[in-house]
Amino acid sequence: MYTSSATTNRSFLDFSSDTATRPTDPMRQFMAFAPVGDDQRGEDPTVNELQETAATLLGKPAALFLPSSTMANQIAIRAQTRPGDEVYCHEFAHIRLYEGGGPALLSGVQLCPLPGNSGNIAPDALRGTVRPYDPHYARPRLLCLENTNNHMGGTVLSHEATSKVTDAARDLGLTCHLDGSRLLNAAVASGVFASVLAAPFESVTLCLSKGLGAPVGAILAGEEAFITEARHWKHVFGGAMRQAGIIAAGGLFALRHNIERLAEDNSNAQKLAHGLAQIPGVRLDPAPETNLLFVNIAGTGLSGDEAQARLLERGIRCSGGGERLRFVTHLDVSAADVDAAIAAAKDAWR
Repeated sequence: MYTSSATTNRSFLDFSSDTATRPTDPMRQFMAFAPVGDDQRGEDPTVNELQETAATLLGKPAALFLPSSTMANQIAIRAQTRPGDEVYCHEFAHIRLYEGGGPALLSGVQLCPLPGNSGNIAPDALRGTVRPYDPHYARPRLLCLENTNNHMGGTVLSHEATSKVTDAARDLGLTCHLDGSRLLNAAVASGVFASVLAAPFESVTLCLSKGLGAPVGAILAGEEAFITEARHWKHVFGGAMRQAGIIAAGGLFALRHNIERLAEDNSNAQKLAHGLAQIPGVRLDPAPETNLLFVNIAGTGLSGDEAQARLLERGIRCSGGGERLRFVTHLDVSAADVDAAIAAAKDAWR
């Protein structure tokens, strides 16, 4: 059921991102026969079923199907802030590094980045940063966390840790959003239900097109009133769709069949980490907790571009910048593919 579709082929094994997953043949068949309607009018039965399924999974009253997690995060910010507000996030948060300056452009807010271990923010750090009301200051409004945290190495934020900082946020008058694009990787790795990990937050994003294997789409979940407001911004930001059930069906299939198998991806990342760490000059940065693996190759004497090019010549694609390279395990990567990647890296980087 989980093998890649035979209708597409690559000349390399793609470890660059879990967005490289391709729909399986059973997923394609499910999508082909999905009932559809006008999603803009709330009449697409497959979209509606996906939204209800995702809301239940995340422990929220309602959910909204969107084209991407970036749009979901940006709508969450826009729906819960006003122009001129201040939004607090980790210094290496996806919304700060990789979403094109969207918070400033689309919501007119300023991001206040904070340091923290593994992508979390200490409650005292938040308390020491949020300023009291003063007309000279931006209004404190929203805290955003990311689980798993991509840039920090796919690290898992525990329910206990996030509860402490979100409790502090509410004491300070903030609402809380979770960029949970890879939340289910965190849930599988920690053995904690996604609904529990999402509970401390008013809103949560879930990506369907990463490890879950759908070709497109994301979920934004929260209270009914929030989702009503989010639906407005979905239209304003150009995310309104018509017969979207065809693509929503990929996400629905993924939630039904591809959650438990995320454990394979997490396990394969551990196997890959063990193999690459044996190569002289390669250092784990950090050791993986889920399906993301970052390695520093400075000790090999190669630049990041050279290291990636040599790997690609041997049929393995990774990603990253400078001396820190990223490998991501996913639906289209088997244990045998991991062995091939280790062998290629040993040959390429010696």
